[in-house]
Amino acid sequence: MTATTHDDLELLLQEVAEFGIELESPPQWERVNVDRSDGGIVSTIVWGSDEPRAAFLHGGGLNAHTWNTTVLSGGWPAVALDLPGHGDSSWHDDVDYRPERLAGPVAEVLARLAPNSEVVVGQSLGGLTAIALAATHPELVQRLVVIDVSPGLVVGGGNQVRDFLAGPDSFASRDEIVDRALEFGFGPTRAAVERGVLRNTRERDDGRVVFKHHFANLSAGTGVSMPSDFASLWPALESIAVPVLLVRGSRGFLNDELEKEFLARTPGAVAVTIESGHNVQEEAPLELASAITEFLARS
Repeated sequence: MTATTHDDLELLLQEVAEFGIELESPPQWERVNVDRSDGGIVSTIVWGSDEPRAAFLHGGGLNAHTWNTTVLSGGWPAVALDLPGHGDSSWHDDVDYRPERLAGPVAEVLARLAPNSEVVVGQSLGGLTAIALAATHPELVQRLVVIDVSPGLVVGGGNQVRDFLAGPDSFASRDEIVDRALEFGFGPTRAAVERGVLRNTRERDDGRVVFKHHFANLSAGTGVSMPSDFASLWPALESIAVPVLLVRGSRGFLNDELEKEFLARTPGAVAVTIESGHNVQEEAPLELASAITEFLARS
């Protein structure tokens, strides 16, 4: 385990202040690296000192910090993972980041750090990974929250995240990335985007700034990109026997037809819409935390 740095804590307190989150005591968290059976690592943030009640999986191109304000708003002891190929976790040499492949390393982490978690929460690629996880490792998923994604969603041209990640592979400065992210409609405020970019980038030896995640560091012409068609996950979702909550951002990727299909193919699932874009956990963390809390309280 490694201690939280002063800079990390300062950024976190900025988030707390920006969203008006009231804390009874200073946030307690640690960065923990979990060794994978294939030799890589999955880097995680462990919140609180009690056994985790919740586990969080982020979307493509993001990292565990995307959940900071949601976790603090909910007040749960929790774990948030850097998915393989993201943040401080190892990359896959074969560049296979399909949800079915990601579910294996995630299962190893949760079995170690949060075997009795009451809920697994996943957004976008993390939501699809959580579906695969629930189907293949049901002992690790008591409840499932899927945020602004569905196996029926096809991520093609004109998609906000896909188009953003298809941009330059390096930048002259972090401000350049912030400006680009704001142009694409990411983040509730410039300050929030600046924090996200700071945590999600590194500076190369030549002074150019690059993203930490693998998707943005692929050589041109490899033909490899983010997964885009997830229909193969329908059987996995339909097999899940635990309670399922679908959270939809009002300005996100799901439409009425996709929501209707998700609910029709997932008996007993319920849905809630939150005023937000695709990254609900960053734009409306208090509302999302409230929805998760209410979901956990249901019999």
